[in-house]
Amino acid sequence: MARMARTDGVITPVKGKLGILMPGLGAVATTFIAGVESIRRGFSEPIGSVTQMGHIRLGKRTEPKFPLVREFVPLAHLDDLVFGGWDLFEDDCETAARKAAVLEPRHIDQVAGLLRTIRPMRAAFDPTYVKRLSGNNVIPGGRRDWANQLRQDIRDFKMRHGLDRVVVVWCGSTEAFTTPSEATLSLAALERALDENDPRVPPSLVYAYAALMEGCPYANGAPNLTVDTPALLELADKNQVPICGKDFKTGQTLMKTIIAPGLKARLIGLNGWFSTNILGNRDGEVLDDPESFKTKEESKLSVLHTILQPDIYPSLYGNMYHKVRIEYYPPRGDNKEGWDNLDIKGWLGYPMQIKIDFLCRDSILAAPLVLDLALFLDLAQRAGMYGIQEWLSFYFKSPQVREGLYAEHDLFIQKLKLENTLRHLMNEEIITHLGLDYYEPNAT
Repeated sequence: MARMARTDGVITPVKGKLGILMPGLGAVATTFIAGVESIRRGFSEPIGSVTQMGHIRLGKRTEPKFPLVREFVPLAHLDDLVFGGWDLFEDDCETAARKAAVLEPRHIDQVAGLLRTIRPMRAAFDPTYVKRLSGNNVIPGGRRDWANQLRQDIRDFKMRHGLDRVVVVWCGSTEAFTTPSEATLSLAALERALDENDPRVPPSLVYAYAALMEGCPYANGAPNLTVDTPALLELADKNQVPICGKDFKTGQTLMKTIIAPGLKARLIGLNGWFSTNILGNRDGEVLDDPESFKTKEESKLSVLHTILQPDIYPSLYGNMYHKVRIEYYPPRGDNKEGWDNLDIKGWLGYPMQIKIDFLCRDSILAAPLVLDLALFLDLAQRAGMYGIQEWLSFYFKSPQVREGLYAEHDLFIQKLKLENTLRHLMNEEIITHLGLDYYEPNAT
């Protein structure tokens, strides 16, 4: 649950421009920026965005009310969004978008005027954490220098564009696998680690630190260890900033959080789930490194165990075997393909199988998540909410929760939690779907 800075129920009105800064101006970020500009110009629809196309049910079923989410809660308007970010490559966003080859040239041409004006600021980068990439657009010096420069970049960006507020959404690569260390056990320890240029502090964590120090909400779109460390949890509480993560839920894991709840609801057993992916974009190149893949694997493997609860249903899921593979295959580009084989069992233990071949476009699925997270985090901050925003778990493979709680992975429970949070913020009745119609004809 998010903490509340105030209890008066007042949401600060939307006023002025909202800046969205992204570490990593590659395939996901440029697809997101190009898409928003295309939508603003009336060329496209915001397909995949809950904030833009979603409706929310209010009140009783006998009084059908289904307003658009963007008309129900006070969200920043698309026309008031300003984009920027950091990258270790110097390419402007038009060049980066063409290299990423997610969008067809005709779609980039429509919005090229905006894209070419967005040039990346210098990145915080340590090749130890992303071995397959190298670039020269980097901040010199050590980790304290990175933090100071990133904080100044945020202030300069805000002043240059006359922004009222800024949100930071990580769209960069997956870093090598790390676990919490003494350097991140407290804010004081992290401050010392930055001063000492401690190599146990990954670059992604420095971005998050800079954002929170500047009072900017932060969403972690990769499985990197960042705002889920004691140090940054402490900082988020101290500065009363909302945070969420981690790892955008797009292709194969999205399918798992849709299908696994259905199997469990019908009490259909699962003996094994084998998953493999092939992709050829920059993310695939990075994940070809075993250390970076380990970070992604940890995020992807946690989903089924939490949804299926093998401890509660040992005969159905206690011996489930779950395997995940990611293969770098350059010809595929951003068009990732996920293959899944499910060995399931039904009545009297009879075996059956499910095969899934999901030919998806990774950045196309991720782009609307960036938009929703930025707008919802801005809403959370204006509502006085800070710390972990568990109601945004809907968007992540490995949702961040407060210590002592388990992460909810069931997509449908996550969606209900998100919508009920919006109802609560707007003083509307929470929907339970009890539907006790035979007792109370007008019950919700």
